[in-house]
Amino acid sequence: MMPPPPLHRTLAATGPLTGGVTVPGDKSISHRALMLAALAVGESRIEGLLEGEDVLATAAALRAMGARIERGAAGDWRVWGVGVGGLLQPGQALDMGNSGTSTRLLMGLVASHPITATFIGDASLSRRPMARVITPLSVMGADITASPGGRLPLMLRGACPAVPIRYTLPVASAQVKSAVLLAGLNTPGITSVIEPVPTRDHSERMLAGFGAALTVEDSPEGRIISITGEAELRPQQIVVPGDPSSAAFFMVAASIVPGSDIVIGNVGMNPTRTGLITALRLMGADISEIDAREVGGEPVADLRVRHAPLTAITVPPDLAPSMIDEYPALFVAAAFAQGTTRALGAEELRVKESDRIAAMATALGAIGARVTEHRDGLEIAGTGGEPLPGGATVATLLDHRIAMSLAIAALHCRAPVTLDDAAPVATSFPDFFSRLDALAGNGV
Repeated sequence: MMPPPPLHRTLAATGPLTGGVTVPGDKSISHRALMLAALAVGESRIEGLLEGEDVLATAAALRAMGARIERGAAGDWRVWGVGVGGLLQPGQALDMGNSGTSTRLLMGLVASHPITATFIGDASLSRRPMARVITPLSVMGADITASPGGRLPLMLRGACPAVPIRYTLPVASAQVKSAVLLAGLNTPGITSVIEPVPTRDHSERMLAGFGAALTVEDSPEGRIISITGEAELRPQQIVVPGDPSSAAFFMVAASIVPGSDIVIGNVGMNPTRTGLITALRLMGADISEIDAREVGGEPVADLRVRHAPLTAITVPPDLAPSMIDEYPALFVAAAFAQGTTRALGAEELRVKESDRIAAMATALGAIGARVTEHRDGLEIAGTGGEPLPGGATVATLLDHRIAMSLAIAALHCRAPVTLDDAAPVATSFPDFFSRLDALAGNGV
């Protein structure tokens, strides 16, 4: 099948952004909610599920392995699970589209089931390395045949019974941690993951909520997360909070466009995901939390963001795990700050949907920003709040976050900016452009 033609989109400077906006459900939580519901016995209900292409790929794969998943007329989702150990042999390859999270987490699920699955994806996903997941799952007994470089397409034959392991993460990765824990669900004994640097903890929260026997303890080695296998998961009612990674673009947009004052509703405020808010506040951003509350075990708040002059900072490297997906948006904020921002310690960006360090260096440079590329991040000399020149066509490289980041940069440029392909935005935020237009008074 031929890929669809590129979807060009041109964006121009706007007046102040005003009003309220909501963002789609958290992508990380949406993936996990579907997966654990598919392994529970009985009917689970999920409200606020992100209906982007990545999450729909997860739903399709779980259906192919026996789960019944339906969308209700009111937008809620119902999942009838097969039980831990009950996944069925899929009749064809599982197409993960652009979703690295779907691929790595589902590999974990399959690894301890007596089935074989072939994973395929689009051109971008097929360039992303899977070795970091292949290594621990192979130690647990899974037989994995990957394409050169540990990439897709790959075939995974699950082991049953799999072997419990005690695995120390060589890099900070919530996806690898989650894959091992999910494999541990159907593995006799106790499977443990040690993370020297804490990463997002949605898997731990949700596994416990579904009834898995899970413990978390601190040690000199780092956080030790242990799960007791052959679990019986109970169906749940889940409300997915708004995705902070999607809210990031509106936070930065309101911060850089003079006169802006917006409220972003129902944003997940899990402390393992709020690194960007911390970094923006260090730069002087005006972000306040309204009606902080807890929904389904996750902290949530509405965020009011008003334009404020930003000042360059050296981004603390320990923030990286809690904002790894938000670095492209942060790079845009830095381009309009006073002084030179150093945002390093994020080499993980090299192996995302694109090489986000190189992609953002090239794109920001094309619209007039002064950028120095480093192995693990960027150094950006800001304009002190003045508009960038703009007037260029920038490459999004099949990466939704590159596309959305350059879209918000365009709002404060002297000349319009054209995205060579805006279609990838649909993987995580199908209504992004219409909601941005509404804030700018350009549509409803």
